[in-house]
Order: sequence, then C-alpha cells, then structure tokens
Amino acid sequence: MLDHITLKVSDYERSEAFYDIALSALGLRRIMQGAGYAGYGDTRPFFWIGGGGGPCDVHVAFAAPDRPTVDAFYKAALEAGGVDNGGPGVRPHYHAHYYGAFVLDPDGNNIEAVCHAPQEI
Repeated sequence: MLDHITLKVSDYERSEAFYDIALSALGLRRIMQGAGYAGYGDTRPFFWIGGGGGPCDVHVAFAAPDRPTVDAFYKAALEAGGVDNGGPGVRPHYHAHYYGAFVLDPDGNNIEAVCHAPQEI
C-alpha cells in the first residue's frame, strides 16, 4: 500500500553517495534526479531523498486504486485534524496521470494518497 517515501537529508551530496552504494546492494539504482533530490528504485522510484527546505522531515505516499479514493483520503485526513498541503489534483510535473492529495499530519509530516491510473470515464 505504500507508494513512495521521502527523507529530508542534511547533506545531500553525502547522502546521495551513501544511497547510491548502499541501495545498489539491494538491486536499486538512482532513477530520477533533480536539483537537491533523487529517486531510487528498480523499475520506478519509490525511495526519495531531498536536501533541506520544506516543512517536514518525512513524506509518505500511500497508493490509492482510483481518484475517488484519493479524494476520500484527503477529506478524511482534514476531518481528522490534518492540514491541507495540496488538495486533490493531477500533478503533471510528476507524470500525466499522477493524481495526488497532500496533508500535514499533527507532527507536520507530509502524508499523501496517490493514484497513477488514468481518469476513468
């Protein structure tokens, strides 16, 4: 049910070097990279590191089977006391069908529900 997780790191270059080597022993490699972030996996990135900034230390994304489930997660999380960190919607900068919703939990961690499937018609 987990889709991906992100850890904030204090020294991005040191952490990148560490994870490049350590995760290779598990058959994982750096698949995506940008300014201050990297995503590791086998066929798709599911473990991310990012340097500095941002309101939280941890980001966890739960896989949802469809977009209405993402919407239901977002509504339930807000009702439970979560704080909006990005309402349900398509995030085309990730990929064309990435539909996610983000909330901050009571400790400020960024919790997401995401569906990667195209919208059903």
